[in-house]
Amino acid sequence: MPLPHWLSTAAQSRQPLRSQLLNDPYYRFQSVAELVLAASLGVKIDVNQAGIDDWLRLPGISIHQARSLVELTQSGVQLHCIEDIAAVLSLPVPRLKPLEPVLQFCYYDAASVDTVKPVNANTATVEMLTRIPVVDTYLARAIVANRAVSPYRNLIHLQRRLSLSAEVVSELMHYLRF
Repeated sequence: MPLPHWLSTAAQSRQPLRSQLLNDPYYRFQSVAELVLAASLGVKIDVNQAGIDDWLRLPGISIHQARSLVELTQSGVQLHCIEDIAAVLSLPVPRLKPLEPVLQFCYYDAASVDTVKPVNANTATVEMLTRIPVVDTYLARAIVANRAVSPYRNLIHLQRRLSLSAEVVSELMHYLRF
């Protein structure tokens, strides 16, 4: 027996959304229903590693709020639950509860040798940069000298300005922030 027209249309309209949720890491969720669907597909946002673009995917989160959350987590503050996010943003917990299905609260031990401690390429000293496994003294000095002209915008900008190979950049990407 064929599906009623309205049911088959609804199922067909979900296919492009499903594909978009799985393939577009910058897709901005339009509703709680999309958040629930994304969560069922395994989409998660690690709140303690999330960038501004990650936070902006969530409906109702402003650029100001996203920046505040990112600055806080980059300074070493760990968010452990939805109540922590509500406290940071001065919002009631029930207002943020609908976002919970895609939020993941992972703990990162800063003292662990296994935890990557990214440094800001625009402020790090030569000594800090040489602690990164792939960075030798020559590269560290080049990073510091070149940023005196103007700050690096992102990893791609650093790669182009210093003519770094893809192999070096792939090793640097977890150790630098901008």
